[in-house]
Amino acid sequence: MRHLISIAIVTAALAVSACNTVAGVGRDVQSVGETVEDVAE
Repeated sequence: MRHLISIAIVTAALAVSACNTVAGVGRDVQSVGETVEDVAE
């Protein structure tokens, strides 16, 4: 039982960090898009 709880905690931590990573990539892509838009004008 203790092993199962440990696996659940590790999985939850990885899921949270993955969400943060995806959000960071989204902000970077948005920033690049805005820069390209500014240069195009």
